[in-house]
Amino acid sequence: MEPGREPTGKWRTQTVFHGKKIVVVMPAYNAAKTIEQTYREIPLDLVDEVVVTDDASSDETVEVARRLGLRTLVHEKNRGYGGNQKTCYTEALRLGADVVVMLHPDYQYTPKLLPAMIGLITDGPFDAVLGSRVLGGSARAGGMPLYKYVANRLLTFIENLLGGAKLSEYHTGYRAFSREVIESLPLNENSDDFVFDNQMLAQIIHAGYKIGEVSCPAAYFEEASSINFRRSVKYGLGVLVVSVQLFLERYGLWSFRIFAAHGRRLETARPAITPSTES
Repeated sequence: MEPGREPTGKWRTQTVFHGKKIVVVMPAYNAAKTIEQTYREIPLDLVDEVVVTDDASSDETVEVARRLGLRTLVHEKNRGYGGNQKTCYTEALRLGADVVVMLHPDYQYTPKLLPAMIGLITDGPFDAVLGSRVLGGSARAGGMPLYKYVANRLLTFIENLLGGAKLSEYHTGYRAFSREVIESLPLNENSDDFVFDNQMLAQIIHAGYKIGEVSCPAAYFEEASSINFRRSVKYGLGVLVVSVQLFLERYGLWSFRIFAAHGRRLETARPAITPSTES
């Protein structure tokens, strides 16, 4: 029997980390080759539930996730990276999560940092924690392409300048959030594409939540998901737009729906997607 599971395969009902319910969400797309390796390194003695949301993969991601006994939600049609995250967070809130950690199932980020990231939220002083590939200088050593590294540093400089923050990077896919953060932000105003990540961080900064960072080694290899050059350019332009929007919103020069106090939040009164797709 694996740690963190009852003999029936159901997750425990008692919280295990300082009385807080911890849910790890894995937004998956064609991750059949890496999802099991990622899952096996999650410290299940500290995590209450692991949720996989599959974005209409063409490989055996769903079959592998269900074989592992994971709570698995499936999109019948591809909704995009941002749309997949919306499903992840909606389900985590529905399950009663106090802390939600997004961990990519492609094994690009080590699950071994989960205790540190979770603790910085449950014990304070942060509301959100990022696993930074730049802190400690491990990005290039881990195989990050030079053009991506240069773009990362340039975009991060601009984002810090316009947003008034001092983060080492904004583009990591390894993130932990308190329940309050996810509940309070108008996440349904955000894109369903990759720029969702930056919109969410901009919203967190605008709302005044505290963001912490931990140094995270990252691995780039054939099976690790990575957007191509064309999509990277589109993402970069989207990041610049979000940065300008945050700047204008900060100084009262313009208003945008992604920062609206009454913007559309995630709906948690019903399941994230059709129950029949859940394992």
